[in-house]
Amino acid sequence: MDLEILVNEMKAFVTNHRQFAQLSDEQLLTELENILSEKLAGKYISIQHKVDILEQLFSYFRGFGVLDRIMKDEQITELMINGHEDIFIEKDGRIEKIQSQFDSEVSLVNTIQKVVGLAGREVNHAQPIVDTRLPDGSRVNVVLPPVSLSGPVVTIRKFSKQPMTMERLIELGSLTEKVADILRLLVEAKYNIFISGGTGSGKTTFLNALSGYIPKDERIITIEDSAELQLVGIQNLVRLETRNANSSGVGEVTTRDLIRASLRMRPERIIVGEVRGGEALDMLQAMNTGHDGAIATGHANSSQDMLKRIETMVLQGAVAMPLAAIREQVASGIDIIIHLARLRDKTRRAMEITEVVSIKNGVTQLNPLFVFQETSDSDVTNVVGCLVRTNNAFINDFKLKRIGIKEVV
Repeated sequence: MDLEILVNEMKAFVTNHRQFAQLSDEQLLTELENILSEKLAGKYISIQHKVDILEQLFSYFRGFGVLDRIMKDEQITELMINGHEDIFIEKDGRIEKIQSQFDSEVSLVNTIQKVVGLAGREVNHAQPIVDTRLPDGSRVNVVLPPVSLSGPVVTIRKFSKQPMTMERLIELGSLTEKVADILRLLVEAKYNIFISGGTGSGKTTFLNALSGYIPKDERIITIEDSAELQLVGIQNLVRLETRNANSSGVGEVTTRDLIRASLRMRPERIIVGEVRGGEALDMLQAMNTGHDGAIATGHANSSQDMLKRIETMVLQGAVAMPLAAIREQVASGIDIIIHLARLRDKTRRAMEITEVVSIKNGVTQLNPLFVFQETSDSDVTNVVGCLVRTNNAFINDFKLKRIGIKEVV
């Protein structure tokens, strides 16, 4: 028996009988079981095949179709759908095409509408781009035609079921235990920390792990485009999420709006999932007006590049602000930059921990404390190395002294 033909026949049958749409999930599953039993009368298939067929059908009508089956694979870290026929996945840092497909473009669009609808978002021809998330927190980006020429495009960054911790990052070789201990002290002392890196370098993962060092009795405000941070053990936690404008062009709530709102919520910590525009100015102003201990991420190729990007982002929020004044805000607001990278062997490592010191001759000065060094065991396909302490003294140690730490590095 051709099981694919059987599944398609059942899909068509249920779709053409509207009464099935009124059933509860439990009732629909019962009806599917009954229909399958009738179709298989006098024929034999294994119990596992029956279970697979029912899961596939139920997922098609009430779940996310093909997505459900792919998302069950814990080894997949990213899913890329380029139209209903071309689906790519990332496993172990490598991208490959898989055979699974959506039945049609209509089926893919219906799945997209289910996903964005659950998060209270809208996506259509008038508003063809949206960022949202799956129920498990996985980050989703959708781009529809006419913006996309390849049909509906969906990119999903999978959400780990287990919150990332520094202990786990140490096991993976992203940093050493000694460096983790120092970062813990910097977080406890309320240094303002910026995590930089390229796409897929692990910024959000590192942010989540670093946030684990925040004292559990503090009031924390998190601000994200799509909520995905997993802060555990924090009772006084407020999670804020941006919102796109509706089809009428109203109702948008930006990261900048949320940062401003958070300042009136008595935050002890403000955590911003990603700074990418004019909100950088509001973030810096918060850092410079007594809101210490802030942590944020941003896209950049190096610590130095992160400073330039922050300057550019601030200009988006305050076009008339002189560059010298912006650099003063950056130097006095940001204390530490942690730069991450994805290396040639697809591993994610902390490449540099740098102190933002001061302004000299109009230029923001950086003081690298740790830099990543490869050992002689490295080769083309395998990177071996770790963060190594530089000879530079730690300059701005006043926050550490404030909590009773006289010497840290």
